[in-house]
Amino acid sequence: MNPVKFQHPDFTATGDRRAAVDLTALKTLWFNTGTLCNLACENCYIESSPTNDRLVYISLAEVTGYLDEIAADDLGTTEIGFTGGEPFMNPDMCAMLEATLSRGLQALVLTNAMRPMMKCADALLDLRARYGDRLLLRVSLDHHTAALHEMVRGKHSWQTAIDGLRWLSDNGFNIHVASRTCWNEPDPVMRAGFARMFEKEGIAIDANDPVATMLLPEMDQSLDVPEITEQCWDILGVSPDAMMCATSRMVVKRKGAEKPVVTPCTLLPYDEAFDMGHTLDEAATAVKLNHPHCSRFCVLGGGACSRSAA
Repeated sequence: MNPVKFQHPDFTATGDRRAAVDLTALKTLWFNTGTLCNLACENCYIESSPTNDRLVYISLAEVTGYLDEIAADDLGTTEIGFTGGEPFMNPDMCAMLEATLSRGLQALVLTNAMRPMMKCADALLDLRARYGDRLLLRVSLDHHTAALHEMVRGKHSWQTAIDGLRWLSDNGFNIHVASRTCWNEPDPVMRAGFARMFEKEGIAIDANDPVATMLLPEMDQSLDVPEITEQCWDILGVSPDAMMCATSRMVVKRKGAEKPVVTPCTLLPYDEAFDMGHTLDEAATAVKLNHPHCSRFCVLGGGACSRSAA
C-alpha cells in the first residue's frame, strides 16, 4: 500500500476531497463479542485466535445498555448483529440473543458452527422455538470443498462445521453461509459447487441466492487500492447510501478499556482514529472513508454484512 494514501481525514494523497458517508438510519447495530476464537484462520482481518483477546468479551449488561438507547431514542433499528471471534465462546451469548429477540428485534450471529455453538444447542433450540426466523445464523465456509476450506481454517475444521450446519438445517433454523472469493472461481462455478455440497449434505440453503450464500470480497491488505473521492460516487455509479456505514455501527470493547466504544462498521475494530464515542447518539455523524477497507471491501468490492445485504 502506498504510504502516502489514507493519511488525512478530509483529503486524499492527490489533494481531492475524500468521500464521506452520512448515517441515513441505524438499521443494524453490531456487537463484537470478543476476538477469542477456537480457530486461527489464515488472513482473518481481525486476527481472531484462541489467544487474541485485544477485544474482550462484551457483557449482557453492556449490550442491554445499547438496546435501551435504541428504544429510548426510537432509532428504528431492526437488526442486531453479533460477530467475533467466535460469538458462542462469549458466556453471555445466548442471554444477549434473548435480550435482543425479546424486544422484537432480529438477531444475526456470524459463527463457524463448531463446538462452541454446539455447546449452546439446548439454548438455541429454545430460542428457535420461541422466536423463529428472527434468529439468523450465518456460517463461515471458506469454500465448498474440505481441502480449500481447511487451507484457510486448519486441519479437521471442515467436518465439524458441516455437522453443525447440518444440525442447524435439520432443526429448522434460519441459516445462511458466507464464503470467500479468493479462489479465482467465477461466481457461477462457486455457486454450483455449493449447490452440490448442500444437496449432498442435506442442508437447506439456496446456493443461488446472493444473500443466503454470500460470497464476500477479499481484504488483502498487501494490495494497493485507490482512495475514494467525492467524485467517485458518480464515476463508479455507486451511492454512498449503499455503504455499510450508512445504516450500521459496531460496538467493541478493547482490552483494558473501562467501557465499550462505537465504531463505523465491523471492519475497523482496532483503529482508534475511527472511534465515534461511547453512545449511539455520539456515533450518528458522517464516516470519512479514510481506510483501505472502505475502498476494497465496501465501495469497490460491494461487500456488506447485514442480513439483507446483496
